[in-house]
Amino acid sequence: MSSANNDLFRIKNIAHEDGIILAVLRINPNSEILAGHFPGHPVIPGACMLQTLKEVLENALKIAILLKKADSLKFMRVIDPANTETVLLDIVYKFADEVINVTAKLSTDEIMCFKFQGSFIEV
Repeated sequence: MSSANNDLFRIKNIAHEDGIILAVLRINPNSEILAGHFPGHPVIPGACMLQTLKEVLENALKIAILLKKADSLKFMRVIDPANTETVLLDIVYKFADEVINVTAKLSTDEIMCFKFQGSFIEV
């Protein structure tokens, strides 16, 4: 995975079965995104964590989606790309009418960094 504007993460491994997606993502410590967040001490921006969730979900479901509602977003720990090579994205989803309800977490070495609960819609 890497959209035209996002070279921050690439999918190293992905497993998708029965409403569960497990993705190991490789961090690009040289991404231009990190140059401004923060100069001299880069960290992964929270908005990029959410965008990565969206892109991995789109990739696994093979559909284009938009965020409908974020019921809960928790940024729990900073991800330092200089000291973190990979992260694990764990997504549980369920289709309900025209909505995709999602619970997700992003972690490094079993340390929770980001939690999400909300919904997306297909576009």
